[in-house]
Amino acid sequence: EAEERRLTAGSDHAERLAALQTRLEASQAALSAAEAEAIAAEQAHAVARSQEGDARRPLADAERTVQRLDTEIRTLSKVLNVANKSMWPPVVEMVQVAKGYETALGAALGDDLEAPTDSASPQRWAGADGASDPLLPEGAKPLSAFVQGPQELARRLAQVGVVAKGDGDRLRKSLAPGQRLVSPEGDLWRWDGFVVAANAPTAAARRLSERNRLVDLARELADARARIDDLKRAADTATDAVKAASAREQRGRDAWRLAQRAADGLRDELTATERAASAVTTRLAALLEARSRLTAAIDEAKAVKADAVRAIEGLGPVGPLEAQLAEVRTEVATHRAVLAEARAWAQGLTREAEMRGRRLEAIASDRKAWTARQGGAATHVVALETRLAEARVERAGLDDAPTAFLEKRRTVINSIESAESAQRTAADQLASGEAALSAADRQARAALDAMASARETLARAEAKLESVRARAVEVEAAIVETFEVSAPGLLKIAGLSGDESLPDPRRLEDELEQLKRERERLGGVNLRADEELNDVQSQFDGMVAERDDLVEAIKKLRGAIGSLNREGRERLLASFVVVNDNFQRLFTTLFGGGTAELQLVESDDPLEAGLDILAKPPGKRPQVLSLLSGGEQALTAIALIFAVFLTNPAPICVLDEVDA
Repeated sequence: EAEERRLTAGSDHAERLAALQTRLEASQAALSAAEAEAIAAEQAHAVARSQEGDARRPLADAERTVQRLDTEIRTLSKVLNVANKSMWPPVVEMVQVAKGYETALGAALGDDLEAPTDSASPQRWAGADGASDPLLPEGAKPLSAFVQGPQELARRLAQVGVVAKGDGDRLRKSLAPGQRLVSPEGDLWRWDGFVVAANAPTAAARRLSERNRLVDLARELADARARIDDLKRAADTATDAVKAASAREQRGRDAWRLAQRAADGLRDELTATERAASAVTTRLAALLEARSRLTAAIDEAKAVKADAVRAIEGLGPVGPLEAQLAEVRTEVATHRAVLAEARAWAQGLTREAEMRGRRLEAIASDRKAWTARQGGAATHVVALETRLAEARVERAGLDDAPTAFLEKRRTVINSIESAESAQRTAADQLASGEAALSAADRQARAALDAMASARETLARAEAKLESVRARAVEVEAAIVETFEVSAPGLLKIAGLSGDESLPDPRRLEDELEQLKRERERLGGVNLRADEELNDVQSQFDGMVAERDDLVEAIKKLRGAIGSLNREGRERLLASFVVVNDNFQRLFTTLFGGGTAELQLVESDDPLEAGLDILAKPPGKRPQVLSLLSGGEQALTAIALIFAVFLTNPAPICVLDEVDA
């Protein structure tokens, strides 16, 4: 009874089982929710990566556009900066022309655009008051409406009218002295009847057009850079979304694992509690059976005691009775032992009968099941016989299958070998293509430099041609002024016909100079010529000595410069090799692979060459630094900084905003 009370008092397994079952159901629901969240986070991560790729592609296109515009702007700037090397910048560098009117301005002003406004220049624009100038013909717009320039050009621009090409001949008759008409195509009508048809644009017009083009390119570059900023922000947003989706996916997977572990723990605890509850139930059943048995024994002992008491009261002398009592007790103990054995045997028989009854029921159930299975087996045997017949037919048809499979296997092996060969060929072609692409990039840079040089040469040639034409006009004017005849009339004065070849101009110039000197020698006699000759000779000797000293100093200076340049080239190349080796090693370490190199570009002389970085991160083709992503640029910059630092280390190095 004490054990039963203890087990009953400490047995809260039902409540614990109910609570554990409730907690397990909640844990299962949480596990399902965590699994669904992990799947959703994984899908969101994949979508974010796809969106990041979609955002990176237009960013790469925009960066290539910016690079192209920047290259074209640098080229145009080099071409346009040729004129800025003059001591007095020409007025063409100070004007701004509306788009489409560059040719008109070049035709209207011509070589006058090359003149400066600086007062120190011997040939310049000084400005003039145009308050009393006549008005342009009706229908002509002043060129000043399309040109913004210095005040010195105001009067000239106000007296040049812009008209349509078909109206020039009609309106030129209404021009006042000093006025001109031009068309946007480059036609010119002057007040004195001089007419110039539209031809190729002048160098000044081309320069103005290129300046306008430079302004448009600068605007396009600003728009492209703004678009790059927007695209970078979008790409950064997509990258942040990828990071957030990755973090969400990681959190979802961690939550799923935690929920799985919690559910497994609850399931194990529930199993252990069920085993404990089953053990307690089994023990309580055994105690109940033992209690029933002991109660019956107690009731039987009480009845025996009552009978014994009554027998004692009716007995006579005690001695014989005690002996008889001892015998009876012995007999009772014997009978009790026999009874206990019989009862145990009976209980065993009862349990065995119950077990056999249950066994008979199980056998009957099994017999019924086996009977049903026998019927099903018969049906299954018929089906198996049918399938056996079909299998035999199929086997007869598959006798040749091993040969066919062997042929297919050989065909597949041949296909695999062909595919591997094609893959190796494609890999070789890819490597060749990458090498060709790198060579093409170098050729493209060389072509851009050559194009810039060609444009500079063309600009100088056009400027020289314009100068020669101006010189020819001046010579024709001088001929008219000196000899009062046109240029063809000089042939008659020189006694030459149009069919004869002209004499050597150098010989004529020498003869002319000789005649001039002879004429000058016919002047007055200089009585101090000897003294002046001595003075000039002494000055000449001093200048010759100074010249010799200067020549010697120049030689020494050039030798020192050459020595310094040689040493500088050697030290620069040696340092460049060390820095390049350190840079390649650090780049490979930081990126976990890939290659990179420093290149001297734009000149064969190391002292005048530029420096370019060609990087190839793992999985990408070689490209310049501006085409890499922000993180790749930062790692490349770190590699370069530490490559230089390793070349000449210092005891202290402070780095701030190294990626910038």
